Amino acid sequence: MDVMLRALVLLADPVVITAMVLAAIYGLAVGSVPGLTASMAVALIIPITYFLDPVPALAGVMTLSAMAIFAGDLPGALLRIPGTPASAAYADEAYRMTQQGRASQALGVGLVCSAVGGVFGAILLITAAPWLARIALQFSSYEKFWLACLGLTAAAAVSQGHWTKGALSLLLGLAIAQVGLDPVSGQMRFTFGFSALSAGLSFIPVLIGFFAIPELLRYALGAGRNGAQVAAAAVGLFHGLWTDLKRLRWGIARGSAIGAVIGAIPGAGADIAAYVSYALSKRLSRHPEKFGTGITDGIASASASNNSSIGGALIPATVFGIPGDSLTAIIIGVLFMKGLNPGPNVFLMNADLINAVFLSYLIANILIVPFGFAAIAGYRYVLKVPKSVLMPAILAFCIVGAFAVDNTMFAVLTMLMMGIIAYALEEGGYPLAPAILGLVIGPMLEETFLTSLTRARGELLAFVERPVAGGLAAVTIILWLSPLIVFLIRLIRNRKDAQRDRGGQSRA
Repeated sequence: MDVMLRALVLLADPVVITAMVLAAIYGLAVGSVPGLTASMAVALIIPITYFLDPVPALAGVMTLSAMAIFAGDLPGALLRIPGTPASAAYADEAYRMTQQGRASQALGVGLVCSAVGGVFGAILLITAAPWLARIALQFSSYEKFWLACLGLTAAAAVSQGHWTKGALSLLLGLAIAQVGLDPVSGQMRFTFGFSALSAGLSFIPVLIGFFAIPELLRYALGAGRNGAQVAAAAVGLFHGLWTDLKRLRWGIARGSAIGAVIGAIPGAGADIAAYVSYALSKRLSRHPEKFGTGITDGIASASASNNSSIGGALIPATVFGIPGDSLTAIIIGVLFMKGLNPGPNVFLMNADLINAVFLSYLIANILIVPFGFAAIAGYRYVLKVPKSVLMPAILAFCIVGAFAVDNTMFAVLTMLMMGIIAYALEEGGYPLAPAILGLVIGPMLEETFLTSLTRARGELLAFVERPVAGGLAAVTIILWLSPLIVFLIRLIRNRKDAQRDRGGQSRA
């Protein structure tokens, strides 16, 4: 308790408070621009941290991370262009609500659930970091492989329409993920002699292309010019929110827990956590057919998972120096720069400082609500801009966001080509969510499978010999077989009912 009090005293410094406020504004501004991710926002601010003391520098970075992750929901809900990769999991759901004039409801639920998930991850980080980090380190390549398989199972849940179209969309995403160097042997694949493809297709340009370009094309071709004007307002943002939160409380808790656990697994991250939470919400829902039509159930769970995953990823980052994702890898760099070498000793040698960092992340997630409300109130004016001005501006932001990833025009070309493909898919009734899911999980699936196969010398039983790996394998296989099991149960019941009816008729 004394350590926490001393940490709070460190955070009460006016310099620290100013740094957190400025970082919050910067994080909201950058995170709301498609293509400019939270990792990029943190990377761009690192030079400024050289001139700050450790506490304001690290508190600012933590605040920036939390705000940028939430801000990705804004363009996703209002423009159907997710600002961050994890926001793509529920961008369609939120945009459907916006089209129905329920943008305030979608953004209000996303705002509060992001704060709840972030607070959950922060509390877990403060209270159980060493214990959870030890569990996360039990995940070898075998466990990560089954986790990737479990994530791919979510494709069946996020698909809308016929399952074959969802499967083909998933295969397309996996194929895109295969472009470039083999992660184990280093062999070129699907490059067709182009050296620019040797590094693969960058995720951010593909993501922007899949979500932004189809909307721009529809407008250019006249389909969006006569459509209903999307209405969004900050007025009444919290109207009826308590009813939604009370109904969805278990889904929010489940999403927060999933995000924290998956975030703590190195290499997983918020993208997988958000998709898994959305898919599980649909699987457990009493009305799964409503998902994809504009429902708060998927937004609540996935947005909570999105933010809680950052707290989970900080656990192995601070306790063992192992980054959970690209964002925490940059944060580790800032910790080293400020003399806080991640590891068990940091809790002994710099207990006050590291706990001040953890508390700043907790406070930042609480501040998401008032700062997020202000951001929504300002962002809604974007939709009042005439589309003849708005659409070219969005295209310009997309080009800048794609170019900023690799500083090459090839990234911009990738964005445009993927956009044309996505437009053709949507016109043909193929869902985009499975393709994005395949693109996110494909590299992890391939790398862990090949690494595990090499370690096991080709022995497939090694994939289920470890207790955790065996448990994940059992859950995954049961989920794969569940449609067949449900079909057989229904078939048996129908036959029994038919026999009972025939028996009743014969007695009559």
